[in-house]
Amino acid sequence: MKTIILEKVKATEKIVKQIEVDNILVFEVDRSIRKPEIRTEVESLFKVKVDKVRTHTLKNKKYAYVKLKSDFPAIDVATKLGIM
Repeated sequence: MKTIILEKVKATEKIVKQIEVDNILVFEVDRSIRKPEIRTEVESLFKVKVDKVRTHTLKNKKYAYVKLKSDFPAIDVATKLGIM
């Protein structure tokens, strides 16, 4: 497993709405990375619990939609990352 899985944090108007309303963070990841690896990386980096991970591949890029458990607000993580 690679040491750094998360390549970029995505921030558009739609993604900011997902952070606020749905408690979801969006990352651009390497195409070879699987969902369990994304889950463990996010949990260890940000000290949160992940509820669900969905992935989407578009134009040779892979995006991970990481839904956090309700006890861990995504807006707090986004603020630490400088998105909000």
